[in-house]
Amino acid sequence: MTASEVNDLLAASKKVQIATVNPDGTPHLVTLFYGLVDGKIAFFSYRRSQKARNLECDHRITCLVETGADYGELRGVVIYGNAKLIEDYPAVVGIGTRVLTRTMGVPGDAVAGYFERTARKRVAYVVDPVRVVSWDHRKLAGPPASATGAASATDPPAAATGAEPPPTSAGAT
Repeated sequence: MTASEVNDLLAASKKVQIATVNPDGTPHLVTLFYGLVDGKIAFFSYRRSQKARNLECDHRITCLVETGADYGELRGVVIYGNAKLIEDYPAVVGIGTRVLTRTMGVPGDAVAGYFERTARKRVAYVVDPVRVVSWDHRKLAGPPASATGAASATDPPAAATGAEPPPTSAGAT
């Protein structure tokens, strides 16, 4: 995907799956709502949540934003980065309000009062990207299926699946 397409997907989506590293080295994976701060993923969490404790020890984070129901519709962005901790109360309120406004579809002043009451127990993060990987399976689709029973446009091309194309009858003995 182009940088513009990545930005469009991030702007259109509401949920992100984030992975942090547990103390025993295993991944801790959760889905949460996010907002954007200068085009970067931003989220908030309870200060004593597992993800927050993990990020205290290791600020590396992986974020996945994806969409699509069928193979030919799959699009996604993986952001490998560093989570910048935000503890300043007004900044936490700002990020929390931005996330809630975006995900709930209500004006900021409608959620600000709620978030101000709960923000003292929370921290926020902004993800500074180190590497971005993206894909758009819609670009893999070939021409539309013909009336002769050819593969549909949503069937993955053999190269995308690693499968060999089926043998043809031409030249068979």
